Amino acid sequence: MHSDTEASFISKKSPLTTVRFAVKMPRVAAESQEISFDGGNESPTLGELLRDLEDGHRKKDSVEEASIHHILDFASPETRPVPFLLSFNNLTYDVRGKAASVKTLLNDVSGEVRDGEILAVLGASGAGKSTLIDALGGRVSSLRGTVTLNGEKVLQTQLLKVISAYVMQDDLLFPMLTVKETLMFASEFRLPRSFSKSKKMERVQALIDQLGLRNAADTIIGDEGHRGVSGGERRRVSIGIDIIHDPIVLFLDEPTSGLDSTNAFMVVQVLKRIARSGSMVIMSIHQPSARIIDLLDRLIILSRGMSVFSGSPTSLPQFLSDFGHPMSEKENITEFALDLIRQLEGSTKGTKELVEFNEKWQREVSSTSMTTPYKALSLKESIITSVSRGKLVSGSTSSNSISMETVSYANTPLVETYILSKRYMKNWSRTPELIVTRIATVMVTGLILATIYWRLDNTPRGAQERMSFIAFAMSTMFYTCADNIPVFIQERYIFLRETTHNAYRTYSYVISHALVSLPQLLALSIAFAATTFWTVGLSGGFESFFFYCLIIYAAFWSGSSFVTFISGLIPSVMISFMVTIAYLSYCLLMSGFFINRDRIPSYWIWFHYISLVKYPYEAVLINEFDDPSRCFVRGVQVFDGTLFAKVPDAIKVKFFDTLGISLGTKITESTCLRTGPDLLLQQGISQLSKWDCLWITFACGIFFRILFYLSLLFGSKNKRT
Repeated sequence: MHSDTEASFISKKSPLTTVRFAVKMPRVAAESQEISFDGGNESPTLGELLRDLEDGHRKKDSVEEASIHHILDFASPETRPVPFLLSFNNLTYDVRGKAASVKTLLNDVSGEVRDGEILAVLGASGAGKSTLIDALGGRVSSLRGTVTLNGEKVLQTQLLKVISAYVMQDDLLFPMLTVKETLMFASEFRLPRSFSKSKKMERVQALIDQLGLRNAADTIIGDEGHRGVSGGERRRVSIGIDIIHDPIVLFLDEPTSGLDSTNAFMVVQVLKRIARSGSMVIMSIHQPSARIIDLLDRLIILSRGMSVFSGSPTSLPQFLSDFGHPMSEKENITEFALDLIRQLEGSTKGTKELVEFNEKWQREVSSTSMTTPYKALSLKESIITSVSRGKLVSGSTSSNSISMETVSYANTPLVETYILSKRYMKNWSRTPELIVTRIATVMVTGLILATIYWRLDNTPRGAQERMSFIAFAMSTMFYTCADNIPVFIQERYIFLRETTHNAYRTYSYVISHALVSLPQLLALSIAFAATTFWTVGLSGGFESFFFYCLIIYAAFWSGSSFVTFISGLIPSVMISFMVTIAYLSYCLLMSGFFINRDRIPSYWIWFHYISLVKYPYEAVLINEFDDPSRCFVRGVQVFDGTLFAKVPDAIKVKFFDTLGISLGTKITESTCLRTGPDLLLQQGISQLSKWDCLWITFACGIFFRILFYLSLLFGSKNKRT
């Protein structure tokens, strides 16, 4: 016989899988696919499991590993669980549509869940399941109603970020990291800084066993172009990332979506074990199987935002029978209930009678219930007690004061930046095809330009061709950066998920994002400069080549920062491309190549000074032409491209003699009539030096990184309005 606090369940639906819940102490035997909960009256927290695991290592148990999976078996300490009670009452959420119409997504929804329980929200598509999960997770800004944890309001508080986790419906993971690396990086972000690396590794290894991922631990996550783990394993990794710090409340948006029945059942098994370890699990689910229903503790069924049932899944058949729609024993209880709701929604009265019956039925159940009231400690006392017992609340210790306003991070900003940079570089370095393709694209562009502008001479036409090459080359630096647009857009929801629960600070992400881009841009800069400088015939020797590399590097940096800002501001890849290409086209137009600065209309001159292409273009021009000893127009070359070009040279010389007499100087065929600085003045380039242009170009990159930070800080709240 089990005690009152124990729940026993043996699945009879599957001949392959046996699941038994007695108490919350887990023993995982992966070779038989059996998960059993044996031991004393109560279970330890995950932190206590880790300490027991560490003690077990010190004893050096001689039991050999029977297979590639490990068996974890811990003794249950004689400790009472920390009581937590999450209640939500009269939650209502409206959105405004077109023509000032109002659509109600949640309408007076109430319920509760306790530690050790799974609360599942059911309903057809559009019933409001995900909206309710978002509302409870503090991701809805204009919500009416109350959400309390142990009697204290936690909605929209910073504390909720620390003690909870939210698993999104999509599996948002870095594709080139292995399962172990993904969870290890999560532990670096979420576990307290007092934990040593070995302790974090032990936590990851224990979590891999808990999630049943030992066979896939060294397999990459994968994506469309790289084969990795299966769909069910990806989902369990997504869950593992968010429970690495052992949260008190776990929210999941349809964790079984897209999985077959076996994988879906395995995922809910994992969630059941998480709940039994002392957490509250709240999830939405579309249409669970009978085996999954048997694992649930509480159930809320929604219909068009209204609650039509709230209670234990075992009471649902009696509820439907009392409503006048009994079901046969062979039918799936949730399928029957959802089919009935769908029929009522299509009727004239809708589900009004069912909603009213549910309210009446809830009152009757409450009045006849003789259960002992659930006594919960205050929220602060519960959290402190939970942490003192080993609950791995990120950034907290038993001595820390818990407040509703404090934000806790596990690491310092410097450590966060290092971990983020390390993760990005590891993921990026495993896509050599992308690295090689980027460098090859830049080099091919440089080679094409080199063959077109091969060894330009110092004639008037050569000078014009040099300016054309420089204008095209500098604009190419910015257009090449456009391939970075999808990068952050793909990472956006990973960033939102991690920062929502204080994994790291926003500015740490921005700094690391900038740092890891610098080596890549340096390689591209050297590749393009080496391909074009000597082949085109640019002058100045090594010193000019060094500056040429610097200004190309600055142009890449500025362009990359601008593109990063756009991708952070606009979440759509297509719109981001349109905005980027349009702005860069305007920058090229106003750079001073197509029209000189003194010829630009006064009402457009402001755009000339914010043009990203202007400063690197002028810098390279100055680097190339700022040498008074170089001559680009000598003697009769002044007539090139004019009506007098076909006149015999003898007549041109006589013209120079006559002109020289008038000017009081001698002009011959070899007389220099226009030097490099003369060409710069002709182009209206006289306000800045080449070093001024270089610093301004670098500063533009920093400016757009700051804008990127602000766009993330204020524009990526991951909330419904």
